[in-house]
Amino acid sequence: MAMKATRAVQRILSNYEADNPGVKGNLCRMLMTGKLGGTGKMIILPVDQGFEHGPARSFAPNPAAYDPHYHYQLAIDAGLNAFAAPLGMLEAGADTFAGQIPTILKANSANSLIPSEAPKDQAITASVDDALRLGCSAIGFTIYPGSSAGLEMFEEISQMREEAAAKGVATVIWSYPRGEALTKDGETAIDIAAYATQIAALLGAHVIKVKLSTDHLELKEARKVYEGEKIDISTQAARVADCVKSAFNGRRIIVFSGGSKKGADSVYDDARAIRDGGGNGSIIGRNTFQRPREDALDMLGKLVDIYRGKA
Repeated sequence: MAMKATRAVQRILSNYEADNPGVKGNLCRMLMTGKLGGTGKMIILPVDQGFEHGPARSFAPNPAAYDPHYHYQLAIDAGLNAFAAPLGMLEAGADTFAGQIPTILKANSANSLIPSEAPKDQAITASVDDALRLGCSAIGFTIYPGSSAGLEMFEEISQMREEAAAKGVATVIWSYPRGEALTKDGETAIDIAAYATQIAALLGAHVIKVKLSTDHLELKEARKVYEGEKIDISTQAARVADCVKSAFNGRRIIVFSGGSKKGADSVYDDARAIRDGGGNGSIIGRNTFQRPREDALDMLGKLVDIYRGKA
């Protein structure tokens, strides 16, 4: 595996001015791995849905996906940049696949059994030392801006990120607006998505993960500014560009999530919008592992072509 960092990757790494060689080495490894290695673009496979939605809802559409080894192998064969999962799933294949693909240890999780009245929150289920022991390149952590438990989540990731950085491990923050402060439409509104991006950047995320947004504007004060400053949010690519600006004007890697399973064409349209808006890539789970393996590999191959500007 050629690991000489390309100019594009060196340029990205130069934006991380406070980080030690361990963190930068891990970011470099993710950016240099797979079919998009060296381009500055990334596709990551996240498999935490068993925790979030339960096993049948996650894996029954493609029963092979009940096996953690399936996901490691899919990410490797598709030439992805990294594989993200909770502790138990990474442990189940850590030895077989050691060193074959960068991994991201998802260090907190929610589940669908929590009473709906409870504040939106996640439990910490793994540690930085687990990440080191398993050879992970990064920890992954979800925050819920908009939840009454959100401030506590910010404090948790602040503390964990400080430890990870000291030990040379990068931090990926899933910034998902959710909770009592937001309407359903507000969770994917562009002003909220950009705000969630900024919060993750300010918390010290090396890689920011947000959802693609709609042109809805949730906050009255933000709406005034978007309209007054004539900020373009008319297309998905324009909304991606607005989030990239909120990721320190592109100084932080930002990837966008795919959401629930949908038609292949809309997955490709999303990727083109991410590319055209200057985003760094996709983090795509159910849209690949709920399809038969061959279909998933075809889809991921096409996404690689899109990010390389060939499709």
